[in-house]
Amino acid sequence: MKAARGPSLTRHLLAWALAALTLVWATFILFGYATGEHEADELTDGHLASVSSLLLPLGPEALRGNGRTAPPNGRDFKAHDYQRSLTVVSWDTQGRVLARTGDAPMPPFTPDEGFATLALGNPPEPWRTFARWDPEHEHKLMVLLSEAERDDLATDIAGQVIEPGLWLLPVVALVLGLAIHRGLRPLRALAAQVHALDTQGAQKVEAPVRFQELAATVDAINRLVDRYHAALTRERALANEFAHELRTPLASIALQARGIQDTPSGPAQQQALARLQEDALRAGEVLAHLLALARTSRAELDEAAETLDLDALARRVVSEFAPAAHAAGRELGLSSSGPFPLSGHPVLLELALRNLVQNALAHTPPGTQIEVELDPAGGILQVSDDGPLRTGSPGEATPAAVQPLRLGLGHRVVEKVAALHGATFEPDVPLPGQRRGWRLRFNTQRELQA
Repeated sequence: MKAARGPSLTRHLLAWALAALTLVWATFILFGYATGEHEADELTDGHLASVSSLLLPLGPEALRGNGRTAPPNGRDFKAHDYQRSLTVVSWDTQGRVLARTGDAPMPPFTPDEGFATLALGNPPEPWRTFARWDPEHEHKLMVLLSEAERDDLATDIAGQVIEPGLWLLPVVALVLGLAIHRGLRPLRALAAQVHALDTQGAQKVEAPVRFQELAATVDAINRLVDRYHAALTRERALANEFAHELRTPLASIALQARGIQDTPSGPAQQQALARLQEDALRAGEVLAHLLALARTSRAELDEAAETLDLDALARRVVSEFAPAAHAAGRELGLSSSGPFPLSGHPVLLELALRNLVQNALAHTPPGTQIEVELDPAGGILQVSDDGPLRTGSPGEATPAAVQPLRLGLGHRVVEKVAALHGATFEPDVPLPGQRRGWRLRFNTQRELQA
């Protein structure tokens, strides 16, 4: 089945990169334009001051009389784009015009010096001016430039400043898109390898190790593959074993049911009914273990571990089984030195503990003392008893060396729960005083670090 197609990561990264680039580009354009205008204003003001410094020592005679001067051919001529049309006016100390050239409207005479922006003409138009007195303070010179020409120059210079930026954005966008597409090639190769994985085998992903980010992703995928393959292998082995164990009682149930129909009422029929009941209970036990196995498998793949107190869990389990144990003539107790912090699955740990307690209650004779022991310092959970195992009907004990097959099925479930928690399961451990124990040994340092 093909995976559903979602948004493209390449387009997503390119969109974010272009958004950031456009923001930087727009900021650059705004500041570039403002800088261009400012520099143009500085340039024209400097030009006005330079002209006044050049003409002021020459005196009014340098302007060649009053009125506007024109080139010999009778037309204006600009040899350069940045050449401006300047107007120069000279006054004496009384405000009389000594000389004037240019086409600007006549400015009013004032004794002020320096830069100014005046509204001249009809209708009024802004003109940028610079005025200075000569060192002897005998005549004053003013140089004028139209603000319109000044703004044209500022716009021209600002446009020249931002023009590279206008070409930069599309070029960088194209190059950036190609670079992102090329840079994501290892990710696309990794996706192809993951898509080609065989979930039924132990195939892993080969990591492009020079990329740390992809190496971490590949490591996580390979760990998941290992977990899945290990779980699948265990499931196959246990399912085959359970199917074999279940086949025998089911076949026996069918035979006993047919035999009961042909057996007359009496002791023989009662024995057949007892065997039928025993086989049905055995089949139910196998099914219960099979369901427990499925539950542990689901938790291994889907559920996250959580912090729990194994001491509190054990006290709850013992308190639930204690009345039934006492009624059956067995003593059930708890020995614990205090809290037992652990990181794991409380439902599965409770299932394993219940399994061990139920086995101890079901497979030992009356008068047996069963004890659940906890050692937080050593990371040990143990269920022990002082009675022999039994395989027959209630009250018929068998030697401890005789291990019924049905007892092993529950232990396989406990083994799986232990493996899921990084623990080891030690069955039938000899203990002092002719006792035996079934022990779960946890790696407490690993659990505390997790």
